[in-house]
Amino acid sequence: MKLHRPAVSVYTVPTDAPEANGTLAWDSTTMVLAEVSAGGATGTGWTYGPASVGLMLGEHLATLVEGQDALDIPALHDAMCRSVREAGRPGITGCAISALDIALWDLKARLLDLPLVSLLGAARTRVPVYGSGGFTTYPEKCLADQLGRWVHEQRIPRVKIRIGTGWDQGFHRDLSRVRAAGRAIGPGTELYVDANGAYNRKQALRIGSALGHYGVSWFEEPVSSDDLTGLRLLRDTLDCDVAAGEYGYDLPYFARLVTAGAVDCLQVDATRCGGITEFLRAAALALAHGLEISARCAPNAHAAAAAAIPNLRHIEWFHDHVRIESMFFDGTLDPTGGTVQPSQGPGHGLTLRRQDAEKYRVA
Repeated sequence: MKLHRPAVSVYTVPTDAPEANGTLAWDSTTMVLAEVSAGGATGTGWTYGPASVGLMLGEHLATLVEGQDALDIPALHDAMCRSVREAGRPGITGCAISALDIALWDLKARLLDLPLVSLLGAARTRVPVYGSGGFTTYPEKCLADQLGRWVHEQRIPRVKIRIGTGWDQGFHRDLSRVRAAGRAIGPGTELYVDANGAYNRKQALRIGSALGHYGVSWFEEPVSSDDLTGLRLLRDTLDCDVAAGEYGYDLPYFARLVTAGAVDCLQVDATRCGGITEFLRAAALALAHGLEISARCAPNAHAAAAAAIPNLRHIEWFHDHVRIESMFFDGTLDPTGGTVQPSQGPGHGLTLRRQDAEKYRVA
């Protein structure tokens, strides 16, 4: 079955409140969506990034896969990666490859009339999630309300907030927000923090030591994810797990993190790293080194692949992406109880509500 030329669309959705982390602020999120058809079926994949991802998809990758066999995903993935040697793999290019790879896996499962999780082969029936938001722009009441909905209404037993803006104030603001989060979730719920690389090594060590008093068990990107030595030093020193990997756009990136001993849990984002194809390879790399992985963001894109790997810790139930995916698709997942079950229908189980999405379309 030969592939038709993929269709590409770009959507920008305003956030429901101002958002920021330790290093960045934003007021909208852009989704780039790829749809690829063959044999009367259509597969859908997406990524989050600048609208220019759509140009790479539509002007380069779409022509590359057109007319190729829809079932030969490894060959298609390899061809895409080889074709961008001069453009460079990380960033915009990696996101474009990822969106198309996810669409190809969805299409293949639909052509075979299988759930994507069955095509990949399930290692588990349900996948743990953690609530992720707690932006640094949130007042403490807004922070408490968001965490409370996840913990007390949806019974998600693990949540994450952003920190990293208080280093010039002696960490008082960061620790105040951690305390507020602890009060909102109560005992028995895991609390994670994400600094998004805002600290230097000494700052991260000081606040990481203080976080232990509040039961924080996960410290994400305490320093830049490019500082492998710093991550390793903090991993060896702090009680909480050190995590990083969300900026991985290819397998060698993850190999560097793993072989440096830089993380306790490797984060992998299928909408950045090269799609489901590379997500599974990164998981195998981590498994070979005795590590678990956590799927970063875009939970509805990750569920089937996450269920297919034995060394998964959880999926990030990220506020922005959950909101957009629920607005755009039928068949989105329900995290009540702290786990999600991958779709049992064909493919990843999502159907684009085109009319609902159209009002946000920018390209």
